[in-house]
Amino acid sequence: MTTAEQEIQVTPKAIQKIRTTFEKMGAKGGLRLGVLGGGCSGLSYQFKFDAQPRPKDKVFDFDGVQIFVDPKSILYLHGLTLDYKETLMQSGFVFENPNAKKSCGCGTSFTA
Repeated sequence: MTTAEQEIQVTPKAIQKIRTTFEKMGAKGGLRLGVLGGGCSGLSYQFKFDAQPRPKDKVFDFDGVQIFVDPKSILYLHGLTLDYKETLMQSGFVFENPNAKKSCGCGTSFTA
């Protein structure tokens, strides 16, 4: 297990939302965070449930919630903070990525 402080952070609010969603769906495993080519800014975030980590994944543990990140994605996600925000207009996960030079209006894609 990799210590969470080294490369990515997940806020307590995001951890609770992930945990609640796992329980509602009856899902086991962890949350896969990654980066894929595409999206309106060039790169898009991958965000999905995965039953288990792949052999080369970095595995982070945040209060019992596991986050899996593949080796290529960690290059773009190093320093990332995953948060969950709720406002009157919308609610959802927010990626605070210091590697993003520019991001789209929806916040799901970026340019590194």
